[in-house]
Amino acid sequence: MEKEIVAAIMAATSDVDMMSNDRMEALTKGHGMLNIAAICAANSITEDVLKGVEMKLTDHNVQYLPIDNVLKKAIDSAKLSGADSANAALISATLCYFAGTNAQVGVPAGNRKLGAMARIIAGVDRSGVLAVPTAKANNKISGYAAVKAIYDDIFDNKLSRIDGNIVPMGVGGGPLYGHGSLGEDVGFPELAEKGAASGTRGMLKAYANVGMPPSPILAAIFGAAAILEIVHPDSEVGESYGEFFVTNSAYMAGKGAVEAAGLPENLHIRGTGEEYDTAKIVGDLGVIIKDIGGPTVIGMMVFEELLAAFEESLAIGAGFSGGPLQPPLGHMTADAVLSMKLLIETKGNIEEAADRIKEVKETGWLEPEYAKIATNTISRKSEQVKRGPVTKALILATDGALAKGVYRRARFAYDNLKDGKDLEEIVRMIDDEKLENLEAATSGLFSNMMGKDIKIKVTKYQGCARRKSNEFLQKYCGFDTDADLEITVDGEKIVFEGLSHKVIPDAVLNKKTDVLEAIPLAAVPIAELQLSGHSIINLIVPAAVAAAMGSGSPQEIAKKVAAGAYISSAIPGGIQRSKEVATRAVKIMSEF
Repeated sequence: MEKEIVAAIMAATSDVDMMSNDRMEALTKGHGMLNIAAICAANSITEDVLKGVEMKLTDHNVQYLPIDNVLKKAIDSAKLSGADSANAALISATLCYFAGTNAQVGVPAGNRKLGAMARIIAGVDRSGVLAVPTAKANNKISGYAAVKAIYDDIFDNKLSRIDGNIVPMGVGGGPLYGHGSLGEDVGFPELAEKGAASGTRGMLKAYANVGMPPSPILAAIFGAAAILEIVHPDSEVGESYGEFFVTNSAYMAGKGAVEAAGLPENLHIRGTGEEYDTAKIVGDLGVIIKDIGGPTVIGMMVFEELLAAFEESLAIGAGFSGGPLQPPLGHMTADAVLSMKLLIETKGNIEEAADRIKEVKETGWLEPEYAKIATNTISRKSEQVKRGPVTKALILATDGALAKGVYRRARFAYDNLKDGKDLEEIVRMIDDEKLENLEAATSGLFSNMMGKDIKIKVTKYQGCARRKSNEFLQKYCGFDTDADLEITVDGEKIVFEGLSHKVIPDAVLNKKTDVLEAIPLAAVPIAELQLSGHSIINLIVPAAVAAAMGSGSPQEIAKKVAAGAYISSAIPGGIQRSKEVATRAVKIMSEF
């Protein structure tokens, strides 16, 4: 192999921070997102599970259970990554739940709840559901919407047939109610199911009325959490509702919330196929959320991304780190659950888990190569905070894609520079290939999904759709994107001119149903392009090759590759990183 290619590959991969325009160093201390905190907590929890630590909550008459120590170590790992105490508690409790811990146990003495335990260990005050925000989807709401909807129905006497005014003395607060027919057959299940449905509907309405696409899964969890602040949260219910010690009021809350949100009956973990009863998971996560304290919007964003580990994540409105779009690196959290679950299933076999992760990445994303490289990047960054089996498996699964991707671009840049082509033109050719591959992938995705012959072609992609004179937006078309597309459906052509600044606002504000139905065909590929700053090997590898070949100063080379990368330079950072990589390539070449 030519020494310039070797030098370029070494330079491009020598510092993980150079692999992305995302501000990854900020992620290590909680400034941006908390996905690294979740990955590090998953490392800690998985280590304990593989050691055979008992993960279950029990009502044993002891001060501490083994799970207390698991939670403490996970919380400490998340805080090491920059999470505040409330967010660390939420992350750790949720991951422990996915690792097999039950959400609650015991009535009354010895009663333990996973969310409350995590909150107490983290040293967090309780806040209440109405103070908990949703994840941000440009805007955000809070659990207040669920709480208000429930109390509106309480004041209208819609939730319970029991009139507390006439409950006899000696009945209301004691076992004749709580462990008898009035409570278990009527009071608890009806209040839980109806109240959770009411709270869920309140959340869905609030989402929509502030211009956010509703998240059915978060709306359901908030609906369940809000009613479980009112109804006895771990009471048993009558035999007609389900098996004793299996079906409780939290399950009934989950059932009501799931039906109101229109969620599927079961959910499945991507990569393992493990099946969850949706009503149970919604009720259990509702119990955790009601007890967890006051997580922030960023904490709830990582919580939602953990739910993207489900195969059905797109349909249920969970985060988008489960594909098919590749999000910014700060959102990538579903992989933590994927790797953790596979490692638990394979009893710690990192090679087998890595093979399964690779399979998932190759089938679930529009651009599998970039998805694997992005996973590799954020996993390596996480290891700067805390290493463990989760990151080891993720890195092993994706090292090959990184090596192949970097080599292929280095070879292409080297050969074309040797043939006398301009560096900017070479980088544009690499980004052109990315666009062509994405057009083919989205065409195939929607053709299979809709059972029609669909062809998607991006005819214009640049910045400054509205702010025509802004120099910044001319360089970085991830903002104010000016995009045109031609979409052919079974031979019939649809033309979108000005997707972001003309088509979408007109269709949404004027409720043009036919256009709204067709917009996803255009929005999915353009969104993927707008997010391209997550992995910038299209910039840094050609820059390293050019520098190793002596094709200019690092500063000159950096400007050229950024100018050519009309897609990959979606957000700022490419010039700085390309310059540093080019400088490293020159230093490495000096040793040959």
